[in-house]
Amino acid sequence: MKKIFIPLLLTLNLYSVEFQPIHSSVQFYLENKHFSNSKQKIDGKVLGVGADIHIEKSEIRFAYEHGKTNTKQPPLKKDLNVEKLFLRYAYAPSKSFAFNINYLTVAHDNIAITDGGVAYGAGLSYFHSKQLGLNFNQYYTDYKDFNVYQSNFNIDFKTHIQAYKIKLTSENIYISIDEQHQNMFTKNAKKDYFTSAIKIHTHYKTWHFGGAAYFGKRVFAIMNEGFKVQHHAMEFDRTYAVGMGKNIGKAVVRLQYIYQRATELPMQNRDVKVKNLRAIINFHY
Repeated sequence: MKKIFIPLLLTLNLYSVEFQPIHSSVQFYLENKHFSNSKQKIDGKVLGVGADIHIEKSEIRFAYEHGKTNTKQPPLKKDLNVEKLFLRYAYAPSKSFAFNINYLTVAHDNIAITDGGVAYGAGLSYFHSKQLGLNFNQYYTDYKDFNVYQSNFNIDFKTHIQAYKIKLTSENIYISIDEQHQNMFTKNAKKDYFTSAIKIHTHYKTWHFGGAAYFGKRVFAIMNEGFKVQHHAMEFDRTYAVGMGKNIGKAVVRLQYIYQRATELPMQNRDVKVKNLRAIINFHY
């Protein structure tokens, strides 16, 4: 539990100093997952809470989530309980450049060997114009029996068609696995993975619409700008997501549906389908 509370208290202390935030928000989210064709998992829920704090040219974001998954017994002996903590600091010295650092940890996992794993990240963004941005992030994840190196390169393009604001993103992810000790999680994994994605986000008045499609295989990936980590031995080869949201006063309510297809690596169980319904609410101050 120290891995959760110490970084969280440090972040809260940063917020308590006598700066004047430009704006900030608090976020709550709930996920409902269902697994098909899995030999280990049935369904589960994830509850998360987070915040982002803007202080002049700096942004501090953090999130804590707790997940519980009903498992098949046997082969597993108990249900899965997971706690994760995510931290991110970003600073923009000018309109053209910004950099960020990330920290995340699988603070508790009562089943997987990735329990206690930590990851660090650093990134640089270059904004050629208001329409075009380039982003590079490098992550290093340290698990007990293996390490994961991940490189992300994104291209963002913004435009508008009449009252519709549109953002298109091309995301490319390279993952390399460094096996320190023989273990079941990396036994059937490849050494290198490459996956790419196309994302779109549209903003019309008080409505938001989005979608994403990932192609290529990935495993042990860090996603969502360092606020998701796939720390179980599942090799994903397809991901599709759609979502919509609405501004209601100072709140933003969003609903997302995510479909993924994977292989459970320890037993080479293919065609596992993961369906995830996610509800998110942000309160802006």
